[in-house]
Parts: sequence; structure tokens; C-alpha cells
Amino acid sequence: MITLYTIKDLQKAVSTSKNEEKTIGFVPTMGALHQGHISLVKKCCEQNDVCIVSIFVNPTQFNNPTDLEKYPRTIEEDTKILKEAGADIVFVPSVQEIYPEPDNRQFDFGQLDKVMEGKFRPGHFNGVAQVVSRLFDIVKPDRAYFGEKDFQQLAIIRQMVRQLNIPVEIVPMPIRREDSGLAMSSRNQRLTDDQKNEAVNIYRILSDSKALYNQKTVDEVRILVVESINKIPFLEVEYFEIVDGNTLQQIVDWKDTDYAVGCITVFCGEVRLIDNIIYYS
Repeated sequence: MITLYTIKDLQKAVSTSKNEEKTIGFVPTMGALHQGHISLVKKCCEQNDVCIVSIFVNPTQFNNPTDLEKYPRTIEEDTKILKEAGADIVFVPSVQEIYPEPDNRQFDFGQLDKVMEGKFRPGHFNGVAQVVSRLFDIVKPDRAYFGEKDFQQLAIIRQMVRQLNIPVEIVPMPIRREDSGLAMSSRNQRLTDDQKNEAVNIYRILSDSKALYNQKTVDEVRILVVESINKIPFLEVEYFEIVDGNTLQQIVDWKDTDYAVGCITVFCGEVRLIDNIIYYS
């Protein structure tokens, strides 16, 4: 495995692989890697001749400067994990390398980025689109891998690829969970032991609610989930929406869609955790 820091060096390596007719797989990350990331890397290695992983904490997708400052940075440990996982190239650019000039592009995703995360984190998905499209332009991968934990982000990236006509296959990967059921996240590193013990209730309550969709109305399920989580120490729901899995628009009746997904964000102390559950598809 090699670690590269400049676009010039990465593109030289990519060009060599392309000339040898090798397929390129790409896993963009912000570091602080966990087994969820590693599952993406292993699938990437399995399906491609060359696996490239980027580690870049993208400032344009943080609307909270404190959140950006506190985001875990563990480059040395990350590179060790990636080598063990079988990655071929790790790309660790600086902010100046990715954005030599300010990226002022504004994307129009219709209603996809106006709800849920988009509503509570204005500008977040525009920043995601900026950095992912920039990385795609640099790496030119055949396939790129994203976790389904970030359900709305996955929908945004698919839409961006369609809009910009980028020739890349987006490969979604299932949520990886700890033994407790807590969705794996880099932000989990910021939880105290007590907070982590309570955070497992998010998925437990979501899972319990799945058995109720044919017994209660959409609104009744939504209220039950929110009230149940808010009773747990350290936990406070920012939003919980039950949406059409394709449009991300709220549904009023279970009959409104054949693909219902519950998307949630919960504060555990100061740490913001996201998760989702598919009711049916």
C-alpha cells in the first residue's frame, strides 16, 4: 500500500493502472475509520483491481465550526487499518490541495436536500456534492462505495452523479453495527461509556417500531419512537421522519409508498448520531 498526498501523484498512479486496463474502486472517507468503513474497503478490493481510499475532513460540509474542530483525526491508525484491509492507495490531501480556490458551485437537488439533514444542516449536502464530485474528477473510479447509514447522503450522491453525468457505479453497503446494535460511526469515539450504553436504545426502539407499522398509523409510530427515545438519559431526538425511500418525502399513510424508511438523528450529549430503518421495501 502506498500513501499519496498530491493530486499529481495520485493521477499518475491512476493513469498507470488505467493503461494496464485495471478497474479502479474508490472509498471516500473522512478518517477515524471503523469496521463500517472497512466493510466498504473489503468490498472495493473484492470487486476491483485497485482500491483507492481517501482520507479528507471536508470543511465545506460542516455548518458547525465546533463540529469540524472536534471531528476525530487518526491518520496513523487509519493507514495501518487500511493496509491490513488490503487497500492499494491511500490519498491524504490537504484542504489547499482539494480547494486551491474556493468552490462556489451550488447544486440543485430539488427536495432531496431540503428535508431531514438538509433542513437541520443548511449547506451540508452542497458541501458533500462539492467534495465528492471533486474527488470523482481526480480519481475517475469505475465504482465508488458508500454506507447506507448515511441514507440521505447516498440519495444525494446518486442524484449528483446523474446530474453531472459522471461515469461511475455507486455501490451501497449495509449499515454495520456494533454487537449492541449501535450503528458504527466515527462520532462514537466521542461518547463516554455511559452515553454509549444508552445510545444503543436508538436502534432497539427503531427495531421495535418496525413491528408496529401494520398496527398503528405513520404518525403514531413516529410519535412513539420520539417519545420513547427522549425518555432515555443523554438522548434527545432532533428529528425522526418516515419517508419514501426514493424521494425522501414524508409519508402520511403507509399506503403512500412501497418503500418506507425511518430516518433519525439523535443527540447523545453533544454528539450527533444518525441511523435509519427500512420498514418495508
